Amino acid sequence: MGLNALLYGTYEKRLARTLKRSAKPPRHIGVILDGNRRWARQSGATASHGHQRGADKITEVLEWSQDAGVEVVTLWMLSTDNLARDPRELAPLLEIIATAIERLADDGRWRLQHVGDVSLLPPEAAARISAAVERSAAATGLHVNVAVGYGGRHEIAEAVRSFLRSGVDAGHSLEEVAESFSVEHIAEHLYTKGQPDPDLVIRTSGEQRLGGFLLWQSAHSEFYFCEAYWPDFRRIDFLRALRDYSQRERRLGR
Repeated sequence: MGLNALLYGTYEKRLARTLKRSAKPPRHIGVILDGNRRWARQSGATASHGHQRGADKITEVLEWSQDAGVEVVTLWMLSTDNLARDPRELAPLLEIIATAIERLADDGRWRLQHVGDVSLLPPEAAARISAAVERSAAATGLHVNVAVGYGGRHEIAEAVRSFLRSGVDAGHSLEEVAESFSVEHIAEHLYTKGQPDPDLVIRTSGEQRLGGFLLWQSAHSEFYFCEAYWPDFRRIDFLRALRDYSQRERRLGR
């Protein structure tokens, strides 16, 4: 083992112990898994290889999260914008994503929930993701939202449509439904209804923007932007994000 690895390992263990003693962990962490393609270009590899390396990272991050006491993790794996990519890249990417989700389900530790519009996905990928989610229903560990075919604006529009339909189905006119409409009705019709909003959102690859991730739910979230590309995201990067979160004063708009 090299000197740098030894020093990092010692620092990582000390940081983990400090957080366990002194910090209340975030209940819900959102993660934007960014930088797979740039990692691949930098490594001289194909985009598919970068996506696969990114998929291979997921279990580690879920283990770190569960060990830290986190209850919910939302993984943004494919956005609605990503669906417009070249089919030659999109098809293998969807295969990698579906396989990764199936492996999470077969692991048996994580309770999965699909977050996104399943109707936007190719039927085979949608069926595989749905089946994996169903297989994980009895798991008692970390609740993992797999955001595939997800866009924040799309989700909010869907929530409004769902609320309007439910009101009309209950026998009310659109005017009556509109008159009763409130902020709480949006939350009740989001993909993540019933879950705590994310306390912390982590984005890898150095990009400092949300890009449409959990737009409604992240109104009071803390954000942490990490320079590492997703395939290179280390436990020490994760622990630094938790430390940074623990040092912030969360006023929640008050």
